[in-house]
Amino acid sequence: MVRLRAWKDDGVAGVLEEAIKKASIAWISVGDGPAYALWCMPVETSLAVITGPGEQFAPGLAEATRATIRLRGDHGGLIVRTEATVTRLDPSGEEWAEVAPQLAGKRLNASGSAEEVTARWAAGCALLRLTPVDETLLAAPDLGADSGAAAPRETPARVPTRKPFRLHKVVRR
Repeated sequence: MVRLRAWKDDGVAGVLEEAIKKASIAWISVGDGPAYALWCMPVETSLAVITGPGEQFAPGLAEATRATIRLRGDHGGLIVRTEATVTRLDPSGEEWAEVAPQLAGKRLNASGSAEEVTARWAAGCALLRLTPVDETLLAAPDLGADSGAAAPRETPARVPTRKPFRLHKVVRR
């Protein structure tokens, strides 16, 4: 398990624990890739995340062993950034049986009951547990002054903006 209690004296671990407890969304990136906003659920001192077909898009996360997690505070801004170990839960395992139904209950707009959702997840999705690594933790004063915001990624969904249609001639003065 994570050694958060051992270095809680400096207060940084307390900030991480509170951010994890309150987390419903985290910005998660794998390697040098872009960070994706993923809904999650706190599990002790870790985060549970689901990814796969029909669920949230997180390229490379299911195969990764490490990822970077960014969590926000009550004011909406970034307060914690840390590396995390990524553990894929086995659908036939004890931890899956404990975590998956809880996560399915929190899944908004799920089609079907919690049992049906967990069965679908077991068939083709990855339920991941992200556990923070204590050596890489950065909290609010050490994060830097930059916002961390990235430029919007290119997407085929963008539509060029046209000039507005005017029915009558506009008189300019």
